[in-house]
Amino acid sequence: MAGRAPEARGEDAGALSVSAAMALAKGALEGVTVRLVGEVSEVSAKPGYKAVYFTVKDTAASLPCMMWNNRYQASGVTLRVGALVELTGRFTLYAAKGRMNFDVFSVALAGEGNLRMQVADRARRLAAEGLTDAARKRSVPEFPQVIGLVTSPRGAAVHDVLRTLRRRWPAARVVLSGVPVEGPGAPAALVEGMQRAVMAGAEVVLLVRGGGSFEDLMPFNDEGLARAIAAMPVPVVTGIGHEPDNSIADMVADVRASNPTGAASAASPDAAALAAALDARGRALADAVRRRLERTRLALDRMAMRPLFSEPERLLAADAQALDDLAGRLAAALPDALAADGARLADLRAALARSLPQLTAPQARRADDARAALARLGPALAARPAARAEALRGRLAYQGEVFGRRFRTEVALAAARLDDLSPLAVLARGYAIARGPDGAVVRSVAQASAGDALTVAVADGELDCTVRAARRIETAIEPWKEA
Repeated sequence: MAGRAPEARGEDAGALSVSAAMALAKGALEGVTVRLVGEVSEVSAKPGYKAVYFTVKDTAASLPCMMWNNRYQASGVTLRVGALVELTGRFTLYAAKGRMNFDVFSVALAGEGNLRMQVADRARRLAAEGLTDAARKRSVPEFPQVIGLVTSPRGAAVHDVLRTLRRRWPAARVVLSGVPVEGPGAPAALVEGMQRAVMAGAEVVLLVRGGGSFEDLMPFNDEGLARAIAAMPVPVVTGIGHEPDNSIADMVADVRASNPTGAASAASPDAAALAAALDARGRALADAVRRRLERTRLALDRMAMRPLFSEPERLLAADAQALDDLAGRLAAALPDALAADGARLADLRAALARSLPQLTAPQARRADDARAALARLGPALAARPAARAEALRGRLAYQGEVFGRRFRTEVALAAARLDDLSPLAVLARGYAIARGPDGAVVRSVAQASAGDALTVAVADGELDCTVRAARRIETAIEPWKEA
């Protein structure tokens, strides 16, 4: 017991006051020190408070806890919701509120030591297979055109990487695979993100995330992710957490950077340094070209001083003399050669004249015989075609007569009908046609006024007339209204 309970004033001797009962319970609880494990569900560490207040729970119960700031800071543990912690302390009561707390003496993250042991064991096994050997790792392309970035699209790491790449190597195209970097499904998502980046044409893949606890970084210790990194067809650069953090993914990766910004720097050339190097190379190249041109100019000057170029005719002097000699010989030999060829041609012409009648006599005799035979056989050969042609001519004349008879009849009827319809026939019967100045036929008195000039066509000519007056005959039949 913590002590004797105070006396109850005006109450039964066996009854305790509230303060006495709380003191009794407090004394009983504070004598028990326990160690427990639970998951943090609430944390309150406000500035100015003397203690940190939090709640731990399991599947069936929850327990409010408090820990004085000096103990909390000495533990080196940062409490956060969801963390599994191991606590040592005692139960106590806060009498003023009637609330029970667990007064924490020490706190440690539960299970982290076991996790670290598992990760170390897994790392040794992968190292034994050669996945972490330096000889297996590939170098990053010096000037990558497409860079794959696999990280959370909502974290600070993606902005750090993009900002660094934009500053150092803006010529590269960045392919972003936004994936979760925490939780049970994170390793599979990271593997799929890398594969999609490679399929999009990435020449190097950046696998990055910001800092966090050991448990937060556990997806990057996954064996399947490590094997996928080793199997990537392009180099993989990791920038996971901060400088002290080291994961299996870092060990297997081709290049390990201390943070996301370092990974972006490792995968890209420095544009400013590259420009400076190019300027230096350009100056060196210009100096080399200048020296080469100077040497070439001196060599040309030396060659120009040679007699061959100062007196070029000396190069062709012997050939020119030989050409002149040959031209003289040709001029001397050409008339004799032409005379000999002329004499030989005359002899050939005389021989041909003598032999030509003898060569053509047989052919002439055969031609005369053929001509005589054709003269004898010609009338007999032409008699049958002539008789057939005469018979065909008679038949054609008969058929032409019969065939044209029907058309002559139709033409006669058409001519008679055309004559009946001709306006000349109408004029011949005493009618006339009046036309206005524009040549249009005047069909009504309404088309002519007094003083108008008309041309009147009669059977044998035309009359130029002037209208003196126009009168309408009511009984007249308008030609254009006849049925």
